[in-house]
Amino acid sequence: MSQKDVDNLLDIWYLDIQTRFGGDCAPLSNHRHLLETIDAIKEGSAPWWCYETAIEEGLGDNAPEWKKSSYQVWYRDPDTVISNILANQDFSSEFDAAPYIHTSKDRKRRVSDFMSGNFAYRHANMILDESGDSVDGAMYCPIIIGADKTTVSVATGHVEYHPLYLSIGNLRNGARRGHHNGVIPVGFLAIPKADRKYDKDSSYRVFKKQLYHACITAIFMSIEAAMRDPVIRICPDGYYRRIIYDLAAFIADYPEQVYLAGIMQGWCCKCTARNNNLDGDGEPRT
Repeated sequence: MSQKDVDNLLDIWYLDIQTRFGGDCAPLSNHRHLLETIDAIKEGSAPWWCYETAIEEGLGDNAPEWKKSSYQVWYRDPDTVISNILANQDFSSEFDAAPYIHTSKDRKRRVSDFMSGNFAYRHANMILDESGDSVDGAMYCPIIIGADKTTVSVATGHVEYHPLYLSIGNLRNGARRGHHNGVIPVGFLAIPKADRKYDKDSSYRVFKKQLYHACITAIFMSIEAAMRDPVIRICPDGYYRRIIYDLAAFIADYPEQVYLAGIMQGWCCKCTARNNNLDGDGEPRT
């Protein structure tokens, strides 16, 4: 519904109240008042925030427009999102508070959910070895991030969006697949626009990757302290636990991995093997 239609409906509502009860007061004056009232609701999901990127100082008059532009990034506080997931009692039967090893009746290991894998077990021990007594007994909370640029063409004129999603490894696979609150949109990354002549410009490619990483860094800045020192959160089973966060995984297709690894298209994201011989020898990327 358009803003004008919302204003018309609110005017009709105001006239109805005035006719029935008299007075000169309406609950909502216009569409802006309505949106401000909705944004002020503190109960429920995490609110959305927006920040704008700063423009680099000292740019000359001949600098390209994409360098002189400021970009908006919409995001939710990851700490609030994770706290809401942990506090959701719907996950009480699909939640693992610690890494574990699952074996079948014939004593063969089964790896299914995130906390049953080697990564969770090794990282939980690594954090304990590095931090010592300060994290002893804390619950390991691996954060899983996903991103996928998409184009919405219906009634929007091919508008591009770059959503960023968040979940936690403590949830079992069934919870993430079957529950709408298991995977939460946590941000919309900035998408710089430029003329086609810049498609192969190396400085433009570097700029896009730097902007991409800067946006993600800014969004997750609020949980940096909780990756060193445990925070107390209520869990789906109703118990309060000391939680230590860890950026565990980033789910992305290959074009997204190119941005994450800061490499050229066609090269391997994991090692330095030549792009014309990806099965050849190569050192791991750091």
